[in-house]
Amino acid sequence: MKYTIGFSPCPNDTFIFDALVNHKMDTGDIEFEPVLEDVQTLNEWAIAGKLDITKISYGVLPLLLNQYKLLPSGSALGKGVGPLLIAKEAISQAELVNYPVAIPGEFTTAHLLFSLKYPQAKNKVFLRYDQVENFVVEGKGLGVIIHENRFTYASRGLVKITDLGDYWEQKMNIPIPLGGIVVKRSLPDETQNAIATLIAESLSHSYSHYPVLSEYVKEHAQEMEEDVMRKHIDLYVNDFSTSLGKQGEAAVMELIKVYAGQHGVTFQMDDLFVR
Repeated sequence: MKYTIGFSPCPNDTFIFDALVNHKMDTGDIEFEPVLEDVQTLNEWAIAGKLDITKISYGVLPLLLNQYKLLPSGSALGKGVGPLLIAKEAISQAELVNYPVAIPGEFTTAHLLFSLKYPQAKNKVFLRYDQVENFVVEGKGLGVIIHENRFTYASRGLVKITDLGDYWEQKMNIPIPLGGIVVKRSLPDETQNAIATLIAESLSHSYSHYPVLSEYVKEHAQEMEEDVMRKHIDLYVNDFSTSLGKQGEAAVMELIKVYAGQHGVTFQMDDLFVR
């Protein structure tokens, strides 16, 4: 049986899924049709139920609970990995709520964290993640950056205003859930579990060759330097990527509770995880 699987072209995702989608491992009678898109597009597609398996921002997970379950493998969680609020020059915390702020997608975890820290800030501009840094460089306002921009903003003369991940960690004392992999509830339970196992095996395959980077990872990283690719992988791929575990699951549930509090809604979280 063939299933569509969506993930981003960022090194952490291509590193995880390389073996799975490029026939470098035995996937049995399951075939995967990869679709690579930026995470905001994947978030929107997930709301529409377009793909069988897909990477999503944890910020959009509350909107997907009726049609998707969360796989235990493939996630990006951790400490010191959260989005950064940056500016062209230093400004005070009091001033920043009046500035336009570029955010990498309405349904991203970055948006949820920014709103948690700065609920008064309303002048938001939603852009693709790789457009945010230029928005700030061009003097249009502030920006919330994710992915490889964490490693490039300072070289372009920009300054960090707030580490939104650190704010979460200090407030909640748990890892920050950034992105996860969900699977359609309509798939048989045994298929869901098999997919979870295969993703973990794909990651193990990539680690067995690391720090050598496959052509697949380099191809989709565009003009990114290899040392930046490795920094990206080292930051976003960790033990939580192999398995969420109890700590990872608790962090995800806490994020959903925060979302519920922000929006004045409640969610039924039974049967959220593929086990």
